[in-house]
Amino acid sequence: MGQRFTELPEKQIEFIKEQKLFFVGTATADSRINISPKGMDSLRVLSPKHVIWLNVTGSGNETSAHIQEDGRMTIMFCAFTGKPLILRLYGQANVLHPYDAEWDEMVSHFPNTPGARQIFDMHVDLVQTSCGMGVPFYDYVEERELLTSWAIKQGEEGVSEYWKKKNQLSLDGKPTHILDADR
Repeated sequence: MGQRFTELPEKQIEFIKEQKLFFVGTATADSRINISPKGMDSLRVLSPKHVIWLNVTGSGNETSAHIQEDGRMTIMFCAFTGKPLILRLYGQANVLHPYDAEWDEMVSHFPNTPGARQIFDMHVDLVQTSCGMGVPFYDYVEERELLTSWAIKQGEEGVSEYWKKKNQLSLDGKPTHILDADR
């Protein structure tokens, strides 16, 4: 059934590359727990202990606020086709914003994505698998283009204005520093 590893085995790296959907969990000691579904070809495994994922503009910005205060992150993948499997990556993450020095190097790992606002840079310290036998089968149809279309329509200035209005604080009032290069 379940196994634990200190880094990603090659078999699990291949599993991750096949996935169209993953879930991210974060929290601080005194915040709500946030769990978000992610897609859009936005995750890369850089090494068996290092993953990054590109975050695009959304209605909130909980993950960023949590990571800047606490750093803990869990990423979960589920096999919705084929052999059942749940894969969790546990580790410490950092947030990179477009104004950070490392941004250009890290964003080069992804396709050009309108509305990109952060990259989460996670160092994995535990990998856990579990059976996934209770996860139903689902068929992947296609990516939704709504968020990309919205970001293109807004343009850089409109997206920045949205960040200013909607993405600077978490639900619990924690800062995200999305526009603050002097953090």
